[in-house]
This record gives sequence, structure tokens and C-alpha cells, in this order.
Amino acid sequence: MSGQAGKVRVAVVFGGRSEEHAISCVSAGAVMAALDPERYEVVPVGIARDGRWVLADPDQRLEISDGALPEVTGGTAVSLVGDPAGRGLAVLEPGAGMGEVLTAVDVVFPVLHGPYGEDGTVQGLLEMSGLPYVGSGVFASAASMDKEFTKKLLAAAGLPQGEHVVLRDADGAVCADPAVVDDAARARLGLPVFVKPARAGSSIGITKVTDWAQFPAAVAAAAAVDPKVIVEAAVPGREIECGVLAARGTGLPEASLPAEIRLRDGVDWYDFAAKYLDDAAEFDIPADLTPAQTEAVQTAARRAYLALDCRGLARVDFFLGTDADGADVLLINEVNTMPGFTPISMFARMWAATGVDFAELVDRLVSCALAGTGRP
Repeated sequence: MSGQAGKVRVAVVFGGRSEEHAISCVSAGAVMAALDPERYEVVPVGIARDGRWVLADPDQRLEISDGALPEVTGGTAVSLVGDPAGRGLAVLEPGAGMGEVLTAVDVVFPVLHGPYGEDGTVQGLLEMSGLPYVGSGVFASAASMDKEFTKKLLAAAGLPQGEHVVLRDADGAVCADPAVVDDAARARLGLPVFVKPARAGSSIGITKVTDWAQFPAAVAAAAAVDPKVIVEAAVPGREIECGVLAARGTGLPEASLPAEIRLRDGVDWYDFAAKYLDDAAEFDIPADLTPAQTEAVQTAARRAYLALDCRGLARVDFFLGTDADGADVLLINEVNTMPGFTPISMFARMWAATGVDFAELVDRLVSCALAGTGRP
């Protein structure tokens, strides 16, 4: 190992160029605090909003304070060494040993959410650098980030989702023209619908549309985040989530006890403010489900994880409703390959309820990455 006194040196990478920059910072702060200092040496690597990589300053704020969101600003400019023999970070700042290898790294924990981090881009960079890392690989990260292709792959595996339309023109090219959703599509979708950037998270750029007159503005808001826009029919039912972890050694991935999100009275839907800034939701962990419902959720979560070739971890989000005959209907909403990662995040809380506390969860993910397990 390259760390001090035989410790494993873990580069925790956070921030990034996406709209989820601040949430990544919060997640990383929790991960770094959970890594046992007796076993791990932490290397905090921030990515600024403009894409600069820095060895983060010791006083880098990594929490939401009085509604103020954290942001990567200062630090020593560094770059990942592309040569697998380097296995480290190089200094880029003139006068600071430019080009000198700053530190070797044993494993990377890319606590990055959204584009330029959770979508296969950083994963590809780490593959080229020959560094083991926590989480899914290039393909699973890219496919899970893109809601259109997540749905296609899950459908191919026989896992159902709700009605949806991706905005494409007559030639099949991605476009942000609301007119491509014709009357037939509107009738199939019904109202309300949710208009979303296809490749984003944390409810950023999403609009709930209750009247088609609102639709053009909603498409524009989504397209400002991502040029590919998806329109999803609202699905009545309970919002259920389930965490998945790679098996210890061989075997099927493990599924956590499910959780349920319940919005407080007066909260219309689970947007960014409801998730991170307002006390707008209640959580049942574990969810109040029958044993059969719990098993169905866990089985579907494992199947989704495998269908997308995920590794390490994932969070699978569901809607649980009933059909006209009163039978359960379980639909997958999305798969998140690097969910919010704080002790109060749903992923961590579901595993705590299942018997895996936060420190053990982080340790298990790092160990899995070092061992090369959890790979498809």
C-alpha cells in the first residue's frame, strides 16, 4: 500500500461540473469522515465547477450551512496521471514542482453526482489510469445516467416502467421542440407529467406540468440542463427505494430493506428544495410493506442492478401502486449508481436499518473496489 504506515490511500473525488456539485461536496464530507484513520489515508480531491482538479484546502467547507451550499474553490492544482504506472496525482501549479508526482493512490472513491462524474466520464479516466475505484464502470454509469437508455435496458430485462416520451424529431435526432409530443402522445401520457433533463439528478431542471400550456416552458427549463428531454407520466402510488450492494465475494448482489418517502401536507412533489433544503418529507425506514412486497422490491432492485451491469452499489427507485383489480403494480423510476452519500441519505439509512452502519458501508465499498469484486 502507498499510504503512511501501510495505510490504504483513498482519493475521495468530489464537486464536479454538474448542477449537483454542492450535493457531491456534502456526500464526500461524510465519506471522508467515515473512513477509519487507523486504516485509511484520505486524499481530498476537489473538482471545481470549471473542471479544475485541486488537492482541496484543509478548510474546504463540505456541508450545507444556513442554506448556503458548499463549493470547491481553492487548493493546489493537480491532475490524474494518465500512465497506469504512475498511479497518482501530479502537481500542475508553476513553482510547485510542476509535473512532479504529488502522491500515489491505491483506490479512488468518486463521490460525484450527475454529468462529468456519474455518467461514465470520470470512470473512463480512471480506467485509463489503471486505478481501482468505487462504483459502476463506464457502461453502467453512462446507461444509468441516461433515463432513456435505462428504461430501454430495463424493459429488455422485463422490468416495467411508466409511460414516457423522449423528445426526438422525425429523423430520430434529439431535439427540444415541444411540438414533437403530438396529441396522441399527450393522450397516452395524460396529466400531470414530469418534464426532465434525461441526464441529470437531484430533481434539477424538472418541472411538474399540470396543463399543456405549461409544457413549452418546462421543456426549455429541462433543455437548459441537458439537450435531451424526457417526459414521464405521473405514476400514482407510493415512492419506494431500495439499496443494492455487491455480494461479499461471489453470489448475487444484496438488497437492503426498502424505504418509503412520504411528502408532508402541502408539498407537491419531491424537488431539489424538498430533498435538501426544506423539512418537506418523512421517511419510513424500513417501509411498511408486506413480506411479499418487500421481496418483490428487493428482487426487482437486484434484477435492475444486474440488467445495467452495475457494480459496487446502486439505489433503485420505484413506484408501488395497484391495478384495477387491487393487485400490486411495481414500476421502476430510475437507477442511481452513486446516490447521495451522507449518513442521513436514503441509501445509507436503508443499509443501517438492514444492519450495515455508515462506516462499515464505506469500508465495504472501498474493500470491494480494491478486491476488484462486484464487477459484471
